[in-house]
Amino acid sequence: MVLVYLIKDTRPLKNKVIIKQVSIGSLQVHTYLVVCPQTKKGVIIDPAGDEDKILSLIRDEDAHIEYILNTHGHADHVLGNSKLKDILSVPVCMHEADVLFFSDNKVNEQSAKELGLPPPDPADKILKDGETLEVGSLGIEVIHTPGHTPGSVCFLVNGNLFTGDTLFVGAVGRTDLTGGNLDTLLESLEKRVIVLPKDTAIWPGHDYGETPTSTIGREIKENPYITDFILSS
Repeated sequence: MVLVYLIKDTRPLKNKVIIKQVSIGSLQVHTYLVVCPQTKKGVIIDPAGDEDKILSLIRDEDAHIEYILNTHGHADHVLGNSKLKDILSVPVCMHEADVLFFSDNKVNEQSAKELGLPPPDPADKILKDGETLEVGSLGIEVIHTPGHTPGSVCFLVNGNLFTGDTLFVGAVGRTDLTGGNLDTLLESLEKRVIVLPKDTAIWPGHDYGETPTSTIGREIKENPYITDFILSS
């Protein structure tokens, strides 16, 4: 199923964004097409395979892709990187900590055992915390949120937070995989995520929750990892 959203508000046109969300594969990874309505420039976030479906989304929106963005380096989120990179002639982007982490052969061997999938290819563009990618009229801010992996990030786009496996609807990403750490993940949530405005929309990396999207305000009230581990301490 493909869910299509045009985020509308009373702010100027430059603050609007087109979001297409599609769940791909047996792990129900959410892949996103994010497009500037003015220029039709856009990005793909976490291409999880099924490249023909993703390319169809791009054609339907008549989008011009500028970057492939990875929230982290786990194989289920990067399966479409290589093919889409070649077809679209755009760079693959990943945070510097995961570029380094997944360059370790021992890490890749262990991760392949855990996920049953091959490790990611090297990224073309290394992302740093706090940098902003300009895509048409959109500014895509990189927020480093380690814990699921050392280089996990969220992408903030006009009040929309693409959280990868940092934060799900009602849950968080696993921390028992190689490179994961629950205390680090909780610190990322406390200091980097729930401090954002409560009406910030949450777009998770998997379709594991009751709804395909949420808000920070809702997760503060209902997500047990926030209510029980962060707010009650």
